[in-house]
This record gives sequence, structure tokens and C-alpha cells, in this order.
Amino acid sequence: MSNDGSLKSELFMSDNVNLSDFRYELWYEKNKRLFGKMKISIITVCYNSASTIKKTIESVLSQTCDNIEYILVDGDSIDGTLDIIKEYEPKFNGRMKWICEKDNGLYDAMNKGIKIATGDIIAILNSDDYYSNINVLEKVAEKFKDSNFDIVYGNILYIQFYNKPYRYWKSGKSRTFKYGWMPPHPAFFVRKSVYEKYGLYRLDCGVNADYEMMLRLLEKNKLKSKWINEIFVHMNAGGTSNSGLKSRIDAFNDNNMAWSVNSIKKLIITNILKRLRKTPQYFMAIFYHYI
Repeated sequence: MSNDGSLKSELFMSDNVNLSDFRYELWYEKNKRLFGKMKISIITVCYNSASTIKKTIESVLSQTCDNIEYILVDGDSIDGTLDIIKEYEPKFNGRMKWICEKDNGLYDAMNKGIKIATGDIIAILNSDDYYSNINVLEKVAEKFKDSNFDIVYGNILYIQFYNKPYRYWKSGKSRTFKYGWMPPHPAFFVRKSVYEKYGLYRLDCGVNADYEMMLRLLEKNKLKSKWINEIFVHMNAGGTSNSGLKSRIDAFNDNNMAWSVNSIKKLIITNILKRLRKTPQYFMAIFYHYI
């Protein structure tokens, strides 16, 4: 049997297919089962995450989208994280692979995962976060079927103690980063071909390497994106760049670095606006069911 690529070519060349007779979209919907489903690679970076990673893994395992690849990059944990990964590995029926070795931080580990990923789409899911429902990846895959989109992103809900909503990050449609806007990284899905063309995470941008990546792709290179107005990820409050005074100062400096390395001029108040955009998100968490 032909592989997906050659099969698609054969169908296009077939005398039985006349694309002028009807819209391509209708023809594709009729024949898409022959091409195979779009594959999504989910990357989880972890280090001593035994207390949270089960929920993360289970949220991936429960997804209705079955054409996935789950990659876990462990930084040589000593708390039993790897034992949990090995426990779940058989349940993925060959769709899981993992690395266990020391790395040079969170984004170095993400880069390792991207390099070995074989999916069409790359997702990043932190080791203490989890998908909000079983249909997240299915919805993302559907949106990517429009070849005009390089990036698909959604919303996230921060969870605090006892599963209490803490902050609701409703992304909104793509706009300039100069006024403080940015999408949430855990709900940010990117074609692998984008990473191959525009590069991986920059380790010199510190804790805000994710911000620099999104700035590079959306602000500098103007890649086409699609916002899905749904909560994709439940995220535990207090990430790498969100806790402590020193972390906030480092994040401020790394923000400036992100603009500098991309040779983009930001506004004097861009960092302030970025911070101010977070304020209403705390109130929105109370009413997120109705927003």
C-alpha cells in the first residue's frame, strides 16, 4: 500500500477526481480517511514531579485524539517520577517515549523533546498541568486541517488549592505584543515545520524563553494563528517566572532580552502593560463559566 504522501498524489492524479467539479474541501472531507490523521507530539518536561505528574499523564492518555506521541523529558529525577512514567508507558501502546538525563534547564529539555518528535504538531504540557477535557487535542487537530494556520492556541485556567479557580487567561485574537498581549504558552500548539524553520527555544532568554519564542513567531515573523475560545489547560498557580521577587526581576530582564534578540523595538510601557493585563484575569476566574 502507498504511504500517505504518495497516496495523496495518486488521488490528485486520478482520472476519477476532477477538482474543478466541486470544492477541494468537500473532496478532502470525503477522502481524508485515506490520508491518515494529523499526528500531535505532546512534550512534558519534568524533574522531581512525582506528586503531580500522574494527573498530567492521565489527561494525555484520556484524549479522544488517538494519533498522538507522548514524549517525557526527565531531568534525572530522584523522587520516583521515572517509576511513574514507566508504570504508564505500556498503557500508551508504543505511543510514549522518554528521556532521563541531566539537562541545562527547562527549555533545553523542551528542545530535546522537539528534536525527537515525529508529529506534525508540537504541544508543550508542563508536569503539574493537565488538559481540561478529553477533546482538547481533537479540536486542535481539526483546526490545523486548514493549512493556512501555523499556530493554534486557546485559554488556560490557573488552579489553586482544592481545585479553586485562581486566574482565567482568556487569550483573545492575535494582536501586537507591544501592548502587553501574549497567548498562554501551555495552550500554544505549533507545527513542527515552524520550529524547523524558525528555530528552537533560546536558552539565553532565561525564564521567558517561551515569551521570546511566541514573540519571534507571532510579532516578528507574523505567522498565521487561530484562537479557539475554550480552556485547553488547567495550570497550577506559580510557574517558573511567577514566584518570588528575584524571579520577577529576572523575568523583567528576560522580557527585554526577548525584544532585543529579535531586533524589535517595544514601547517604554510594554512590560507594564504586560503586567497590567494579568489583573482582570484574577476577577475573571470567578465568573469564567459565563465568559
